[in-house]
Amino acid sequence: MANTAENGTLLEARDITVSLGRSWRRKKVLNGVDFHIAAGEVVGIIGESGSGKTTLAKTLVGIHQHQAGHIQFDGKALPSTGKEKQVFRRTGSIQYIFQDPLLSLNPDRSIGWSVAEPLSASNRSDNQQVLRATTQAQLDHRLLERLPRDLSGGQRQRALIARALVTRPKLILADEPVSALDATVRGRILDVFRALAKEQRVGVVFISHDIGSIAGVTDRIVVMYQGKVIETGYTNEVIYQPRHPYSRLLLASTPSIGGRTVSSAERRSLRALIEQ
Repeated sequence: MANTAENGTLLEARDITVSLGRSWRRKKVLNGVDFHIAAGEVVGIIGESGSGKTTLAKTLVGIHQHQAGHIQFDGKALPSTGKEKQVFRRTGSIQYIFQDPLLSLNPDRSIGWSVAEPLSASNRSDNQQVLRATTQAQLDHRLLERLPRDLSGGQRQRALIARALVTRPKLILADEPVSALDATVRGRILDVFRALAKEQRVGVVFISHDIGSIAGVTDRIVVMYQGKVIETGYTNEVIYQPRHPYSRLLLASTPSIGGRTVSSAERRSLRALIEQ
């Protein structure tokens, strides 16, 4: 594999295979997946539930272990097991934003404590970094003393973003970060991600089942179906000139983005092509 730092790629994964479950229930969830992202780039991963997009993101961050394939980050092999993996995770170079803020934030601890917690993993404690991260995430500093239940959904989502930013990561993977937010708050959160990429050169992987949420913020889109990448390209190319029948079917569910509706007969025809 080429040195990813030299060719401008921040993270590169090749031929990734992941199986989850135990014994006879074990199932292959990812099958030969390739993926890459550059510093300052926003890449969207879309697909219906069960397509493998969340499993891919968790594999890239090290939550799931891949049984085959290779992952490089910043020009070096990404540690997958043992002490090296623990040491790397403590650097905070890659951060993952889970979908549900209420499940991700300690309900008995202040927002400020939750934002600062990643620093404690490497024995760091820096109030200035906490304030910097909350400012980047557009979170009012006065909310740091409150508990998660005292915040709105949008404020909790910003707290998760601040928590991810506090270690000054090079790569952020965000799993459905705006799915439960209203349109106004959703737009503001998307602006935060875009600013991180363009101003701070952070690589951002944005996971969603809804192409409409990421059409205006991503540089490229990766489409997943049944554990495989079936299409990838610049955002406008995927939206307006989708090549794969499944991509066309996804776009049909968001006609305001794709530009046209699809009849029931066309849907059946596309589904037949997908299942061939």
